[in-house]
Amino acid sequence: MKKEKDMDVYDIEVMVADESHEQYVDTILDTIEAAAKVRGTGIARRSHEYVAQKMREGKVVIALAGDEFAGFSYIESWGNKQFVATSGLIVANKFRNQGLAKRIKHRAFQLARLRWPKAKLFSLTSGSAVMKMNTELGYFPVTFADLTDDEAFWRGCNGCVNHDVLIRTQRKYCICTAMLFDPADERCLLLEKLCGTFAKKEARRRKAVLEEAKEKNDRDVYRVSEKTAINGRGQEVALLT
Repeated sequence: MKKEKDMDVYDIEVMVADESHEQYVDTILDTIEAAAKVRGTGIARRSHEYVAQKMREGKVVIALAGDEFAGFSYIESWGNKQFVATSGLIVANKFRNQGLAKRIKHRAFQLARLRWPKAKLFSLTSGSAVMKMNTELGYFPVTFADLTDDEAFWRGCNGCVNHDVLIRTQRKYCICTAMLFDPADERCLLLEKLCGTFAKKEARRRKAVLEEAKEKNDRDVYRVSEKTAINGRGQEVALLT
């Protein structure tokens, strides 16, 4: 059977969603639920209207490969906008291992920093990949007491399968790890700046290598990971360091 070619990661557009993207909401919710089941970890359930409203408010980052859904994240603000969270990061199965999650995470982070420059950005996650991306952006591990005390935020955990752990510990800890980016902390600002610089260099480097690979093989490069690209003949092309 002929293998369906993968989309070049640079053909995937990462953008701020609006009301025109509401058609993807059910796909987004199904993708998030399926990923949570595979991981065996909890995730707060959101309704169709909740995500659609976030899109109308310009608080959603979506990735599309043409008209096909590829990835998603959204932004929430709490405590009179003193705290902001980028949440729900997900990449569709066929687009994983291409660096897309990092692109979405960085775009959501940039959007949050632009809209709420003085707010503390926080994250509650059980995923090691998200923790790594948070650290690169300037987040530091903190206790739950350092997060927002806005009850509306904590009610969002009610739909998580691990909610009983949060209740039993009186909200002191749970399965998730709490991380915080504080714009008043010089360490966070330094890491944010370094991450932005490295991200730009990495994007330029990878694009140059992909273009070179295309020219050498006279075929499209269909899939790219952190270290290799796959050309039209299914051959690995090492990305330069």
